[in-house]
Amino acid sequence: MNPPRQANTFRNVPPPTPRPKPGNGSAQRTQPTGRQSSSEPGMPSPGLTRKWQQTRRFIRERPLLERIYWAVIRTFLWLFFGSLGYVIVLKYVPVWVTPLVVSRWVDTFGTNESSHVYKKWRSYDNISKEAALAVVSSEDQDFPIHWGFDFDEIQDAIKENQTRKRPRGASTISQQVAKNVFLWTGRSYLRKGLEVYFTALIELVWGKKRILEVYLNVAEMGPMTFGVEAASQRYYGHSAATLSRDEAARIAAVLPNPRLLSIRSPSNYVQRRTRQIARQMRYLGGQKYIRNL
Repeated sequence: MNPPRQANTFRNVPPPTPRPKPGNGSAQRTQPTGRQSSSEPGMPSPGLTRKWQQTRRFIRERPLLERIYWAVIRTFLWLFFGSLGYVIVLKYVPVWVTPLVVSRWVDTFGTNESSHVYKKWRSYDNISKEAALAVVSSEDQDFPIHWGFDFDEIQDAIKENQTRKRPRGASTISQQVAKNVFLWTGRSYLRKGLEVYFTALIELVWGKKRILEVYLNVAEMGPMTFGVEAASQRYYGHSAATLSRDEAARIAAVLPNPRLLSIRSPSNYVQRRTRQIARQMRYLGGQKYIRNL
């Protein structure tokens, strides 16, 4: 008796699905299995776009609100381009008047103080580099390398001011120029915000040499005395082009409070600070420290 034949199992297997031909893009596509974002990378999400459209529709449906909206936009553009143009002009034109000069002049009204303003503009090339080095040594030693803000000094000032009765500032020379040339006196968050804006702008447009030149011509260096040329002629009797190291250091020594501290009659504090600044000028390497501004 012959044994039973085994069933051919290959006949019951369904034929294999034909493979798609290479290059047939439509056959290689598969249906998405997960939830995909409808926006491409870098594009705003649909939710933000929808909210913006709703906001625009809300504004258009209210004529008064739309007029206010466009008035704000126009005002912002005028202020931005106006300030940018003014900064560009002052890169090449001497700064004759600043808000600080006007404020000091107005303060003399009704007092016994003289209203005469001592101020003479001198180009950077006609000012002794000892004066430039002195103000950098006393006010902002990182001036040649920072971009308008000394964040290490700001952090140190914040820590110290937590225990000090009198707050210590951390303004750079660039910040002082921005404040003196473009802004009003006083303290407020608005003025501080504008100071940051103008500091970044003059760093970008003017450059270090022009910033230092303006500082040496607009900084208050005595009662109604602005600029190193006026201070040199008033207190030393000669031009700022011939200032010695000690004379320049004494001018820089009164910068923290030029209305109280005196160049002509220096106190013990001014004399001690003058010696400290002169030492710092030597430690920085002399005039070569600011040669490549």
